[in-house]
Amino acid sequence: MRILARYREPDPARSAFEVAVSVLPFVGIWALALWALSFSYTLAFVLGLANAAFVLRLFLIQHDCGHGAFFTDKRVGDWVGRLLGVFTMTPYDVWRRTHSAHHSSTGNLDKRGLGDVHTMTVAEYRAASRWERFVYRLYRHPVVLFGLGPGYLFLLQNRIPYGLMSSGWLYWVSAMGTNLATLGLLVGLYAYAGWAPILLVFLPSILLAATIGMWLFYIQHQFEETYWEGDSDWQIHDAALHGSSHYDLPPLARWFTANIGIHHVHHLYARIPYYKLPQVLRDHGELAQAQRLGFRESLSCVKFHLWDETNRRLISFKAERNLPA
Repeated sequence: MRILARYREPDPARSAFEVAVSVLPFVGIWALALWALSFSYTLAFVLGLANAAFVLRLFLIQHDCGHGAFFTDKRVGDWVGRLLGVFTMTPYDVWRRTHSAHHSSTGNLDKRGLGDVHTMTVAEYRAASRWERFVYRLYRHPVVLFGLGPGYLFLLQNRIPYGLMSSGWLYWVSAMGTNLATLGLLVGLYAYAGWAPILLVFLPSILLAATIGMWLFYIQHQFEETYWEGDSDWQIHDAALHGSSHYDLPPLARWFTANIGIHHVHHLYARIPYYKLPQVLRDHGELAQAQRLGFRESLSCVKFHLWDETNRRLISFKAERNLPA
């Protein structure tokens, strides 16, 4: 932690540049899509899908702002995060609180349920009723987890301060303020060109970005030899290092995902701006190899569903049936 603290200070000029090279293409592609609607719905739709990459990148800048990692002035970071939340359909203050809970409890078997992918242990699954098993298997199915789930999360769940309903007015203001601002944008789009820009550009970009984001979040913690412990044995730094992956993506994918694949370092020290994470790996080769997953390797992680407390690894439903009773 003392070593990583050397990387924590953001560079205001670099941060401003990162915002600019994300916002300007996002706005430019939107302008092209609106122009394309006058002669080709197909082109407008393709541009909407392409803009999902920049929606994702804006969300990850919002993510760094939530950690206080992007600007030296926290108030600037918070307001940048709130403004970006209008375009990512993510109420900033609500998300920041639930994401903080994720960081403070990831890998803790006794503190599951807020800001994580629900994971049952083998013992819990075996003790569950048939209905509970069915619901859990349905939840963990890729069609639900990466198909229906992202749309539900960003289009519906984010419209209220989910998980913080009784935690104070700030979270209601965050959710409702984001809703009103997003609604204003949608009304403006409808007034300009009817339903076409909403259905062919806005929704495809949000849904595709949400799906990619859900995959990234999943793969960052749901790999075979991840980390789970009961509260009495749980250690935050062990959970950060051993319970978070290093998702080693190609350079272009790393750029669009703002180095979020270097997740083990991010969890160890969340105040490091994302543009400094590659330098950490260059300076400390042992971190570059820890929990490393390539894209092909990551695809196999979809089959992991249950935490086997005896063998300390995630396993599939099929593997659970082969375990001794």
